[in-house]
This record gives sequence, C-alpha cells and structure tokens, in this order.
Amino acid sequence: MRRFLLCAAVALLSPFVSLAQMGAPNSARSSGGSSVITTPIPSAPPKRELRGVWIATVENIDWPSRRDLTPEQQRKEYIRLLDAEKRAGINAVFVQVRPASDAFYKSDIEPWSKWLSGKQGKDPGWDPLPFLISEAHQRGMEFHAWFNPYRASMDSVTSRLAPNHPYRQHPEWFLRYSGKLLYNPGLPEVRSYITRVIQDVVRRYDIDGVHFDDYFYPYPEPGKTIQDAQAFAQYNPDQLSLPDWRRRNVNQLVQQVHDSIESTKRWVKFGISPFGVWMNQASHPEGSATNAFQGYSGLYADAREWLRQGWVDYVLPQLYWSSNLRVAQYPVLLEWWSRNRFERHLYIGQGAYRMLESTRSDTTWRNPRELPKQVRLNRSYPTDVSGSVFFSAKSVVANPLHTTDSLRLNLFNYPALLPTMPWKDAVPPRAPERLMLTRTGSVVTLAWRSGPAAADGDSARSFVIYRFARGEQPTPDNPARILAIQPRLTRMEHAYVDTTARPGTEYAYYLTALDRLHNESRPLNVSTLGSAGGPVLAKADVEKPAATAPAVTPPVTTAPNPGRPAVTRPATTAGTTKVKVVTKKKKRGFFGRLFGR
Repeated sequence: MRRFLLCAAVALLSPFVSLAQMGAPNSARSSGGSSVITTPIPSAPPKRELRGVWIATVENIDWPSRRDLTPEQQRKEYIRLLDAEKRAGINAVFVQVRPASDAFYKSDIEPWSKWLSGKQGKDPGWDPLPFLISEAHQRGMEFHAWFNPYRASMDSVTSRLAPNHPYRQHPEWFLRYSGKLLYNPGLPEVRSYITRVIQDVVRRYDIDGVHFDDYFYPYPEPGKTIQDAQAFAQYNPDQLSLPDWRRRNVNQLVQQVHDSIESTKRWVKFGISPFGVWMNQASHPEGSATNAFQGYSGLYADAREWLRQGWVDYVLPQLYWSSNLRVAQYPVLLEWWSRNRFERHLYIGQGAYRMLESTRSDTTWRNPRELPKQVRLNRSYPTDVSGSVFFSAKSVVANPLHTTDSLRLNLFNYPALLPTMPWKDAVPPRAPERLMLTRTGSVVTLAWRSGPAAADGDSARSFVIYRFARGEQPTPDNPARILAIQPRLTRMEHAYVDTTARPGTEYAYYLTALDRLHNESRPLNVSTLGSAGGPVLAKADVEKPAATAPAVTPPVTTAPNPGRPAVTRPATTAGTTKVKVVTKKKKRGFFGRLFGR
C-alpha cells in the first residue's frame, strides 16, 4: 500500500516553486549553503553497495500474487521472484512479514495473514519465513523483515478479525482513522506489545535486519481527527504540546525496539524508511529547500533525531520524485539526507513503480534515463550514500522503460559486497584455509576450507573470489575482478568452478571470507602459473598466525605478497603438473593492507 499513499502524498505537495529551482542548471543550493549535484559525477562502480527491493505482501502487491495459492505455488513464485531480482543485481530484500498486525510466520502472538492463507487466522499449512530467509541467503541476499508497527487492519470492520487478533483482547489499544484500525502510539502498553512482537521474530528467525516503513501516525486527511485525547491527558507528565508528545511516543518506540534488538542479537540491523521530506527549510532552519508535505510535522516521525541518537543503523528515505519535480527535487533531497545521516548508513528509496503510472503529476518519469540518473547521482556521494532500495519487487521485474536492463547490464553489472557497519562489528573474520587450485583445459576449480572463528566468535558467512590475469594490478577495490560472492551455508569444505577462464591465459585467484556484517578477511591467493604444459594442481601456503597476537585483533593467516605472481616450482608426476606456491615472508603489500582494514 506504500505506493498508493505516496501518490496521495504527492497531492499534498505545495503548488509553489521549490527554492532549489532558482539555482543554475547543473547546480542548486540547499540549506547550509552546500552544493547540490544535479549532474552525476562519473565514477567507477562501487565495490560495496546495498541494492535492495521491497517485497510487499499487503494486498498481495508482490508476493504471493493471490490469496488462494498452495504452499508449493507460493514457494515456486517466491523462487522465481528472487531469481529475477538476482539477475538484476539485487543483493538485499525487504520482505513484509507483518503488514497489519498479522503474520507471515508461525506466531503465538498474532494471527496468520489473510494475504497468505485467504482468511485471517487460517493456518496456511507451513511456516514461510524460514524458507523465505533461506532462499535469500542462498542467493547471497540479506533478508530484512519488514514490519508495519501501528497498522492493525486495512478496514475498521472488526467482525472480520481473527479470534486471536489483539483487538479481541485489548480494544482500548486501538484508534479508528479514515476507515482503518490503528494502534494508539500514545499508550505504553502498545509500545511494549509491538516491541514484543518484533523481538519474537528476532529471537526465533535468522533475519539480518528489522525494517519499518513510513507509517507512524496516519497520513492526515481533510476532516479527520486522531482520537488520542485521553492518552494525551493520561500519559503526558512533562506537559508537552500535542505534536511534541506524539513525536516523543514514536521516538520511544524506535528507541525501545533498537535496544531490544541489540540485547537479543547484536548483529541484526534496524532501519526505517521515512517519508522523503523531514522538514522544509521554510518551517525549520535545518530543513531541505523544498515545499512539500513534512514527515516531522505530518506523521510525527523525527527521522533526523533517530539518526542523531543512533537508534537506527540505517535510514532509507522514500525519494519517489524526479529530478525536475519543482516542489521536491530529487537532487536537493539527496544532498540534504547525505548531510544529515549522522554517520549511519543512508540508502535511498527509489520509485521504480513511478514509470508504470501515467505520471501526469511528474512527467519526467516518462524518460527512461531518470532512474539510472538517480542511481548515478547517489554514487556521486560515495562516502555518504550506501545504496538503493526499489519499490517494489514486481516493478523491477516488469522492466519499466527497460530500466531494469540498465541496472543488469550497466549499473549493477558487477557484483557488490554489502556495506559494513563498524559501530556494530569491526572485527574481520579469519581467512579461509587450504586453498587448492586444479586446472584442466579452460576449467579452473578452487577448493578450500572455512577458517576458525575470529576473536569475537564470528565465522565466515560467505566468500569472495577475485581473479586477475597476468599484467593486471591486483586491487581489492575493483568489483570487475570479483568472480563470485559465494554463501557459506553450512559446509566446512567449499569449491568454486571457473568456467570462464581462457585457455592459455595465466591467472591469479584471491579468496577472502566475509562475516555476518560483511567485514572482509585478509586474502589467500593461488595462481595457474606453470599450467601451459597441461593440467595443474596448485596450493596456497600460508604462514601460521603469530603466537602473541593482541587480544583485540583476531589471529589471521598471512596472505602471499599480492604485488607480483608467486614463485612456482613444478614437479612432474604421471600426467599432472603439480605446482606448489612458495610464499616468501614479506611485509604486507598494498593488496594485503587494503583487505586487512
């Protein structure tokens, strides 16, 4: 339903011209006098970038496509969806698991969702969530469980609610607004209950993140009033104004959920996708040079405060407007959020669905260059913007105006590691062990074992395979040299088959490990030198870790000097050339230093 409310939000935009429109064609000015980039700055593709999609389950927007599908049909549909997203370059999914106080997972707290089984409370015959998570992880995708915290029903007809819906036990927790049933954010019992629901999922399922969308207090509608006067009188000891009191209620929930996640699983991320405009500069000196609806005053959602307090690990503003929309220009808002992220990750919500609409209110979306331009603008802020998330999954699959082709063949042509979060974990994993290479004709096979756990107890969750031809400078920052990012799953022994190696060309392969939060180990390397005479077997030797490594730094294996090919000594046996890689003890080179960050 996010797409429909965003359309309504566009209607709330002021008809007046944005202040940013008064700038020069290729540069505008925003609050604080910062320069706004309106023409993308050419740059190499980033090695680390989150590339996500929202998978909406409410109203069967993305998955499942209908309420009457069997579990097997639901599984097949999800697999097809993930495979299509994988081909487009997506590496993270934000799946709506609680659209309206209901569950897409087995819960003792809330009823099964009607969008899963056809009727609220009806058992669908399986628990989808482990499957949804596992299939994402098998494709190297992060899985963020998307919750709508306050929405209780898409209508206010309570007779349709399941017997175990929270309304049946606590009708005093709820508000009716514009034909919907909502939790009352002003009640402490509501905040505790919502936190309990989320903590239950964090505790029982292997999710990577908890995600909220933009629905806090409801989007205002003419003639409608939020009936929370009783809670305002009862739970306002500091005598705050009504707007400040509502913002504090939301802030308390955000902080409470953050603290609950941290105490349950420290590696699970928490992020929110607020409305794209925090405040206009005309309303607040720290606001953006826009003239639009404001999340701070309209939804009582103070996203800037969540970032300032460190209550979220990432913010994902929904910037579903074009570069030319006069009242809320994309470049102006992008620059504003880049200055107000307070050292937390900033991902941008991209409106892929806008190209499937008539777009009478924002005709720039008829231009197939608009969405790729926005992604390039994001990359013009390489230290501030860490990726994009597209609404919604089916819009990406639909390939509107061939923009998904632009992602697949150009912008997302090379794989990307996910960004690290050093405030959560900065300890790299131990390097893999026993790296072996065999080559027969054009086929190169790498085999290795997982390394031991690092000092913080983390083990490798995936592996990165790099390949460099003779004469190429080994560098870890060029994603064009990444052959694959391979999930570990549950095995200790791992293998990768490179079928794209050219016969007669010598290669050096580098292998690293990634932990759960995507910290990267030092590399091992092995090369095909000496393979001209036929099949080759090569082994990477590594030094033993120092016996007196500092307690704060995990012991690691030392990689061969990456600055030049390893020295090889062939020894002929029956039909196979064996090559042992001899590693000289040297100081860590450029490649090793970068990987060891």
